Amino acid sequence: MSGDQDLIHPSSFILHPSVSYDALLLVSFGGPEKRDDVLPFLENVLRGKRVPRQRMLEIAEHYYLFDGVSPINAENRALLAAVVAELNARGPHLPVYWGNRNWHPLLADAVRQMADDGIRQALALVTSAFGSYSGCRQYLEDLEQARQAIGPQAPRIDKLRLFFNHPGFIEAIADRVRTALEAIPPDRRAAARLVYTAHSIPRAMAEVSPCEKQLREACRLVSQGVGRAEWDLVYQSRSGPPGPPWLEPDVGDFLLQLHRGGGVRDVVLVPIGFLAEHMEVIYDIDVEIAGLCESLGLNLVRAGVVGTHPRFVTMIRELIEERMTAEPSRLALGPLGPSPDCCPPGCCLTQVTT
Repeated sequence: MSGDQDLIHPSSFILHPSVSYDALLLVSFGGPEKRDDVLPFLENVLRGKRVPRQRMLEIAEHYYLFDGVSPINAENRALLAAVVAELNARGPHLPVYWGNRNWHPLLADAVRQMADDGIRQALALVTSAFGSYSGCRQYLEDLEQARQAIGPQAPRIDKLRLFFNHPGFIEAIADRVRTALEAIPPDRRAAARLVYTAHSIPRAMAEVSPCEKQLREACRLVSQGVGRAEWDLVYQSRSGPPGPPWLEPDVGDFLLQLHRGGGVRDVVLVPIGFLAEHMEVIYDIDVEIAGLCESLGLNLVRAGVVGTHPRFVTMIRELIEERMTAEPSRLALGPLGPSPDCCPPGCCLTQVTT
């Protein structure tokens, strides 16, 4: 990365007390791994939300297309293995646990196992780079609910900071984008449209979180890293009632408009809002959006998710070391600087409160 504003923020930015943590907990969304899991999983996801059952059954069909298996659990197992190998090789030497919000292994079970193993103070890596209710605050609530379910013996769990502009995250995605661009014929590569996508959220939720600003900054930094001045950010996978406004433009609507405008033959779609392969990636993009592009005559190349990219795995170790160091180097690119370790009290609510 280059540019006057794209700086690594030095250790003088903030001082940390040296904290001794004795475990790392991977916290993720979870997903079904067989057909019989699908409906119970979706009922967990949609509990308390005004989503008609018919819509839930429609979503279930997306999973059945893949025999009821979401790729996310396998992705998390691979990430766990990569992180364990990194920590074993370079330290700190911590046991690593894993718990999900919506499906097995469930978060409360993971926290119970940690308590049984004598863990007293752990760090949590949440598989979301950006700040929003569903991507940050809700996971904090999930962690506290799990701790309350276990009782006084539950360990304290501190969440690692958001990493949307950490060089490890940006460099890993930039590498995925370069690979995708190489799939386009050299004579058309420069004209290919670079489009980033993230899961849409209600506009009311976005207004009380840094999500949009952070997404745009991450897109800018990745684009800069691959030498692209022009890019677009779109949203996908909207759910919930049709009335309230959500973040737009929708990826399908955007591609239709792009086609109508003419002049674009190739699109590189980058699922920057997803760290792992989700159903929202392998169905919403690889099936629905791919089918739309085929019907429009657009050549779609989908960049890979960050997954277990070595630079991303190294970033996780760096974030752990940062929290265990008295005067850490808090790595961050661009003018927004590193995210705080603890979010402000009113950050990432579901909507503005009065």
